[in-house]
Amino acid sequence: LDEADEMLNRGFKEQVYDIYRYLPPGTQVVLVSATMPYEVLEMTHKFMSKPFRVLVKRDELTLEGIKQFFVAVEREQWKFDTLCDLYDTLTITQAVIFCNTKQKVDWLTQKMRDANFTVAAIHGDMPQKERDAIMTQFRSGASRVLISTDLWGRGLDVQQVSLV
Repeated sequence: LDEADEMLNRGFKEQVYDIYRYLPPGTQVVLVSATMPYEVLEMTHKFMSKPFRVLVKRDELTLEGIKQFFVAVEREQWKFDTLCDLYDTLTITQAVIFCNTKQKVDWLTQKMRDANFTVAAIHGDMPQKERDAIMTQFRSGASRVLISTDLWGRGLDVQQVSLV
């Protein structure tokens, strides 16, 4: 079960338990999670006998060559200008900008395009075919900035990305 913490956060606990009920006894269960909240630990005890944990140190989670920024901006209306200032200040091969909601992805994408930035956007409401095409375009370098929800943040790798 990949992204177990996200599955639980998105309300799939009952579905996961239902699926587990139909697995034959002795089935090997592998549970992968970026975090270990109580619900994930509870799941390991329910689905596994003698669970084996592999923990990664926090400092190993940051990739070499990637600059990651978090800027606390006091007011929502100042965020766009702050982002543009950051973008103008830094040398960027390719960058990924994460937003909290799909609506914010769409809003920021339009705002950046209006300001003559070449950007691509991806989120879960888009059909898989469209998401694949956007990722192909981004990987090829046709777009230098990808704006996304956390859909993109887990498990995908684009070598040219230098800023998150």
